[in-house]
Amino acid sequence: MEDVQALAAQIRAEVGKAVIGQEATVELMLVALFAGGHILLEGPPGTAKTLLAHSFARAVGLDFGRIQFTPDLMPGDIIGANLFNFQTSTFTLTRGPIFTDLLLADEINRTPPKTQAALLEAMQERTVTIDGESLALGDHFMVVATQNPIEQQGVYPLPEAQLDRFLFKQTVDYPSASEERRIIAAHGARRSAMSPENWGVEAKGDAKAIQAAVEAVASVKLVDEVIDYIAALIRGTRDVADLESGASPRAGAMLAGAARARAALDGRDFVIPDDVKILAPPLLRHRLILSPAAEIDGRAIEDVVAGIIDTIEAPR
Repeated sequence: MEDVQALAAQIRAEVGKAVIGQEATVELMLVALFAGGHILLEGPPGTAKTLLAHSFARAVGLDFGRIQFTPDLMPGDIIGANLFNFQTSTFTLTRGPIFTDLLLADEINRTPPKTQAALLEAMQERTVTIDGESLALGDHFMVVATQNPIEQQGVYPLPEAQLDRFLFKQTVDYPSASEERRIIAAHGARRSAMSPENWGVEAKGDAKAIQAAVEAVASVKLVDEVIDYIAALIRGTRDVADLESGASPRAGAMLAGAARARAALDGRDFVIPDDVKILAPPLLRHRLILSPAAEIDGRAIEDVVAGIIDTIEAPR
């Protein structure tokens, strides 16, 4: 666990060279990486979501790919296709940008559902099917998707089935006054400010180190009392009047895996209730649907989740 903790500290330090602030988001990205999950970042333009994903991939030592989602993007543009080669009179497989380690799906809600669904198989099974042939992606394939919550015209909200594939949904907010001043001072005079290499971000990990961390996370102990607590939280989302739809059993399994990863990042080989409490809001906020009455009253999902956490007693 000490090796996992040290690796995470090095990655945080490297990302911090290019991205000022956003420590909570980096922490969730580390948890998602070591738990084998994906993360959805929602925030206004200009809050360093793209730079954060690129810097994170470079610090971890992963291959980085980016897809800018647009209304005319087709599934073949993402996964690739077999194209006919007139010189050899044969079909040649042309792999799409999804064949990478860390994929930035930029503005994922700007493309139609048919194209969004092209990511479903890759996110769930880490494979891609082209003309009936299944092609494996990397063991540590990870999607970092972004969406802009401000503009509501010309967008296609992600369906619940695809939202459920994301381990976390993190709200990327504006920086504090001191952080914004540092951003202006550091980035204001740089023409190539969006490149992590120009900020000295170096790889501190590789596939071997990540695999060792994943194996260490899998060995973290999860006692019966914490399992009961996770189950109570998940079942508690189904008995609240403010919610039309609660969390699925898959959410509980994902929460357990994420709690294991957070414990390892903290240098522990056992999960404590605080791991579950801290990760529950970003893990549940995109899996719950407010009731019509709660929407009319202006209730927020985060407030409902906080109320559920306060209501259910944690083990001691």
